[in-house]
Amino acid sequence: MNIVSDRIKNMAESATLAMAAKAREYKAKGINVISLSLGEPDFKTPQHIQDGAKKAIDEGKYFAYPPVNGYQDLREAISAKFKNENGLDYSADQIVVSNGAKQSIANIFQAIINEGDEVVVFSPFWVSYSALIELAGGVPVFVNGGIENDFKVTAEQFEAAITPKTKAMIFSSPCNPTGSVFTKEELEPIAEVVLKHENMIVVSDEIYEHINYTGAHMSIGALPGMLERTATVNGMAKGFAMTGWRVGYIGAPLWLAKACNKVQGQFTSANCSIAQRAAYTALTTDLEPTREMAKEYLRRRDLVKGLLDEIPGFKTNVPQGAFYFFPDVSAYFGKSDGTTTVNDADELAMYILENAQVSVVTGGAFGAPNCIRLSYAASEEDLRNAISQMKEALAKLK
Repeated sequence: MNIVSDRIKNMAESATLAMAAKAREYKAKGINVISLSLGEPDFKTPQHIQDGAKKAIDEGKYFAYPPVNGYQDLREAISAKFKNENGLDYSADQIVVSNGAKQSIANIFQAIINEGDEVVVFSPFWVSYSALIELAGGVPVFVNGGIENDFKVTAEQFEAAITPKTKAMIFSSPCNPTGSVFTKEELEPIAEVVLKHENMIVVSDEIYEHINYTGAHMSIGALPGMLERTATVNGMAKGFAMTGWRVGYIGAPLWLAKACNKVQGQFTSANCSIAQRAAYTALTTDLEPTREMAKEYLRRRDLVKGLLDEIPGFKTNVPQGAFYFFPDVSAYFGKSDGTTTVNDADELAMYILENAQVSVVTGGAFGAPNCIRLSYAASEEDLRNAISQMKEALAKLK
């Protein structure tokens, strides 16, 4: 029997998770694979955050179901964070805590999309955006920012993609997969386009906020007129090395926060009680561990940029945030090592896995079929070895 629904049959598998699974298969066979495929900080959760979770367990007060949208004090801490760090005036009632930022985004799309509604997606984009839009019955409309513009979409491109069916727009800054960061000057004309269209909401994915090398993170919701038009998505995974704790959150107009709370109440109810206490500790204590992690990522970015520049045919920008490089590798398309011919980025990613024992992700999954994504959230030793092995394997393609 196979009665899987059409929506699930048609849903794309997460390319990052698929490549990670493939790398694990190789490792199970005894092949030492260096993984540069997942957006996974290689740091441990800072000790004081772990201690906050342990304290919550020892207190014995946090074993019952939490409120669906999160504990009141955590939502108040998130509200204060938005005000103090982002200039966003969301009350605690406008905050919904979820099981990771991915669920936050899924909640939003389930809450706003009717069948056939369009969502403009700034591309390259995080792999799950399109699947979550389609799962809600929507249609993603991709607008591509090229490497020549640091992969950033312009306001003119955005406006040209809007139709009477457009319900929302989604983008990330700092961006996964490109590391690009939108400045205030770049976001202002984009906000002006949004404000021309009465029923459009912006989904601003800011999960990499603290891994930003520009010295200034800008939230589009802080621009004039945009607070009531923006759902700001963030979470604990990247900046606090808390991927496994699964804590994401949104600040949104009250009507949308209530709708997301309603959706979440039926899907999962609240986020884990102890994970919420860890998040509360992270948001109400010193950010120095986070700043130190960001400094180390910046050091690795500069190291990896130099190493990638030594690989012929790799065309790279200089990422201003996150922890990825997204090189254009189309120079290798059509080349062969005598056994294998590489026709596209999908095949190049597999060639690198099989011949260099390094896992990367095809750019096609991110809306950029000429690129691959590699993470530098790895040790310096692994990064040096991985890129050396890639360079050696790619040199065989003629």
